[in-house]
Amino acid sequence: MTYILVGLAGSLGAILRYLIGFAFFQDQVFPYATLSINWIGSFLLSKWIHGDWKIKLSAEIKTAIGTGFIGAFTTFSTFSVETVELFENGLYTLGLLYIFLSLFGGLWMAHIGSIGKKEEKAK
Repeated sequence: MTYILVGLAGSLGAILRYLIGFAFFQDQVFPYATLSINWIGSFLLSKWIHGDWKIKLSAEIKTAIGTGFIGAFTTFSTFSVETVELFENGLYTLGLLYIFLSLFGGLWMAHIGSIGKKEEKAK
């Protein structure tokens, strides 16, 4: 059952990723869609893992949301291809900026997503 839930949730995450890119970021030289989606996904996954959820969910549902939905919503492969394309088009500064923003922005968003849990542990 977990496999089916992960697949269904993954389908929804991939569709949402496509719709956001299509709706807001068409015909851009810089890959804003992938960058923003990966930042959002980094935050969401960290919040999902570290959040103090009042609703009790089964392990299957937790896996479906974390691995399926959020995992399919974000995309490392697209980031990689877009980075290579920036370099192939001679846009070295944008390529390096994209790598920097993706890496450190994603880490920062994951950190922000985990803040509530750290404050709770400190009490």
